[in-house]
Amino acid sequence: MNNKKRKVADIALKLFVEKGIQQTSIQEIIEKANISKGTFYNYFSSKNDCIADILEFLRYDASQQRIAIQIGRDTKDRDVFIEQITILLRLNEERNVQPLFEAILSSNETDLKKLVMQHRVFEMEWLTNRIIEVMGEEIRDYAFEGSVLFYGMLQYMLFTLRVTNSSYSLHHLVDVILSYLELIMPFMMKRGSAMVNYSAIDLLSANVNKKIVTKLELIELSEHLKEQYSFNEEQMDLLDAILNELHRERIRKVVLQPLLKPFQKLFNETTIESQVVQFTNLVWYYLRTI
Repeated sequence: MNNKKRKVADIALKLFVEKGIQQTSIQEIIEKANISKGTFYNYFSSKNDCIADILEFLRYDASQQRIAIQIGRDTKDRDVFIEQITILLRLNEERNVQPLFEAILSSNETDLKKLVMQHRVFEMEWLTNRIIEVMGEEIRDYAFEGSVLFYGMLQYMLFTLRVTNSSYSLHHLVDVILSYLELIMPFMMKRGSAMVNYSAIDLLSANVNKKIVTKLELIELSEHLKEQYSFNEEQMDLLDAILNELHRERIRKVVLQPLLKPFQKLFNETTIESQVVQFTNLVWYYLRTI
């Protein structure tokens, strides 16, 4: 990794936090970093590109530290999990990036908002997969909702602690909130239902990354479903109706949209439930793009 580029990114971050992104010019970054304009543009194509690298460096550092902690330790080790979560929180505090995130999310800068959202989705994906590793494969369908609940509790607890000027330890805070999640997850499994499930990550990532879902991809995904599972007559009839609409030159949204939920329900508690949810979510997303 280019240390000189990182140094420039660190200087830019300090300026962004102190003055604001829009109020910080590329010329100011160049002068503060004592580099030429050519060197800056050799590293970054724009200020947005610089912010993208700031977030990438943050993720890279967190990833490397998390891997280092994990080496030689049990993947289910709760203490390791707590420390891994704490790492990014500590890096956020050390580099004072939270004010930058808040400024971006309250701005009208669509591209910058996308960068922050991508950063957060990446972290949610990591936490979801680690929840499955630590708590067991049986909670896979509830793990993504668990990560949403965890970060929701964490965000508002941190907000309250900071506003009230309360003393706290990041390690203790993560430990406490994780203990709440450990009580919630068995209840979710007992109920057998969740507001969102593991496959929702795919739809969230598609929305954040502006991934274009094509007709061909949807049709190929439906063929994959048929290879994985023996459809009964009702399931096959609904899938045929969905595919008939997708094959039309002009897709009738008013016809296709009402088919998705009934189709999804036909696969509740089957071995391909999560794959069907992913398929219907992607069809729904495709309809929004046309």
